[in-house]
Amino acid sequence: MGKIHDRPALRDRRRELRRDAPRAERLLWGALRGRRDDGLRFRRQHGVGPYVVDFYCAHARLAVELNGAAHDGEAEQRRDVARDAFNARCGIRVVRIRNEDAFDDLVGVVAGIVAAAGE
Repeated sequence: MGKIHDRPALRDRRRELRRDAPRAERLLWGALRGRRDDGLRFRRQHGVGPYVVDFYCAHARLAVELNGAAHDGEAEQRRDVARDAFNARCGIRVVRIRNEDAFDDLVGVVAGIVAAAGE
């Protein structure tokens, strides 16, 4: 399959996504970036093939995607299914979280992500 992680062609896009991150993503990143005590290290805006996932834990082969209202449309849901299928073929599990859940229950969301990483 060749190099799939952090392809140079997506470097500028990944930087742009980090710079212009939505509020929910900045909030979750603040909670995930300090998770070193349990052995999990997350990367932000990590390239996987032609896609960029919001957060990635290489140790657990786990991608975390935050979804806002833009993901509610039929076309975007089809794209999400295609992205998830690509990640699955690469041996990466995807956890999708609604932005509202990150705002309403950040502690529970982080606990769910850590649990998924431990599976």
